Amino acid sequence: MSGLGPKLTIVSENTLGDGQPQGQPGRPRPFPWEIGSATGIGSMPGTDPAAAARVIVDELPDFPFLPELPSRGPGADLIGRTAALLIDLPVETTTGGWRVAERPGRVMRAAQSMLSSDLDVLEEQLAGYEGPLKISLAGPWTLAATIELPRALNPALADPGAVADLTASLAEATAAHVAEVAKRVPGATLIVQFDEPSLPAVVNGEVPTASGLSRIAPPDQAIVSEHLQTVLTAAGRYTAIHCCAGRVPYAIILAAQPDAISFDLSLVRREDGDLIAEIADTGSGIFAGAVKTILPRNTRDDPPAKTARTILRFWRALGMDPGEAGRQIVVTPACGLAGASPARAVEALAHSREAARIVPELAEETPGDED
Repeated sequence: MSGLGPKLTIVSENTLGDGQPQGQPGRPRPFPWEIGSATGIGSMPGTDPAAAARVIVDELPDFPFLPELPSRGPGADLIGRTAALLIDLPVETTTGGWRVAERPGRVMRAAQSMLSSDLDVLEEQLAGYEGPLKISLAGPWTLAATIELPRALNPALADPGAVADLTASLAEATAAHVAEVAKRVPGATLIVQFDEPSLPAVVNGEVPTASGLSRIAPPDQAIVSEHLQTVLTAAGRYTAIHCCAGRVPYAIILAAQPDAISFDLSLVRREDGDLIAEIADTGSGIFAGAVKTILPRNTRDDPPAKTARTILRFWRALGMDPGEAGRQIVVTPACGLAGASPARAVEALAHSREAARIVPELAEETPGDED
């Protein structure tokens, strides 16, 4: 792959929409949300974008998000939506997933049409809205681990040049998508989230080749951070990197300098604590995935107050000031809600909102009172 234009210059500061520096490591950053905020991850159940948008606006009126509805089929999921936005890099579906193509096919045209319809719905539902609004795209490494090269059949991850081209295309696509959403909802403060569920597999050398008989060697960690930073910079807004898989490579994410990180709180390992604390200490936002997406049969959800206490125990264990928890932490479901029932999706978003409201109230308690 080639001919996608010059690579974007990487800078050390992310910016808000007005081009002002968002912050530097070690300096407090302004947060675009109110104290005690909650939002969703990205995916929702069902096939009706208007119904999904109404649920989101009803349950998360102060921090909505643009949903993905994978149940509509190829092109409606995170990978398909992002692939449809790529610049000068057509992608097509295969029996096993996605592949770089010579020209856009029917599925990509359908994906573009669905996204346009989704943005129409968003514009209608959020007419006059002012406040934070989160949009999501697949990150460069998840795309590289998922989209196959033409003819070679291996994922693009196997070819460093292909990964660089893919990253450059995604960076251009991100800037264009951000501009389109900003035009649709001009009063919104956009938060651009890059989903990287494949990042742990990439950096641990666990992505299989086309034959499945071997694994693709992991790229240099500095290159991983560099490509992440390329797309973060291209967003030009407040950014987040989301990974709800296990063994999140927090050091690599920290080096990329997102404005926020998003993860499944239940998957945080003891050895991750110091790195998460370092990220939080820079003033980065923390999207804490603390609400179960699906409940086991015949079980009941925890009360929101218990979820809030769990978040505060985690925050205190990092050595962070509990008084900052309500400002710095955004409560979310543990991951996307595509696999949940419509009723459970509503419950999870409402639970996240209520737990977020309680966090700053409980933060004034002395350590141990939240047990």
